[in-house]
Amino acid sequence: MKNVLTIVKGLTKVKEVKLKEIQTIMKEFEESNLMTLELEMGEFKIKLSKNKIDESIFQTIKEVKNEIEPQINLPELVIKSPLVGTFYESATPESKPYLEVGSRVNKGDTVCIIEAMKIMNEIKSDITGTVEEVFFKNGDVVGYNDVLFKVVSDANTK
Repeated sequence: MKNVLTIVKGLTKVKEVKLKEIQTIMKEFEESNLMTLELEMGEFKIKLSKNKIDESIFQTIKEVKNEIEPQINLPELVIKSPLVGTFYESATPESKPYLEVGSRVNKGDTVCIIEAMKIMNEIKSDITGTVEEVFFKNGDVVGYNDVLFKVVSDANTK
């Protein structure tokens, strides 16, 4: 915090603020314990804030996740999440889900969308078969390597 204040005091003597000075303020703010910073000098205004992470949310997610941990017996085929994020069963809320129990899935088909860091990631199947079980609902948080779908191979159904 001391570094941020020193930089801000030094800027009050300057008529215009340079990009490098703004970057320095941002860096020092990020490394400080401050949660918000508002700076106004003439026509120049900047407001910085940090998002506080509520650790209790992660504990709740972990507890809920442990309750719904799917029991999979190998060698059943599964489609797993390649990343952490929010699970979406369809491209839009109005759209039909990509997969439901009983749906046929082919290698390369989109099976769901996982939103991570505001980016929508289409998850593709690496197996072919019929969906036997769907483990997550729209809006659920999924972790890396979580089982999303249990699939029965065509070879197992004959």
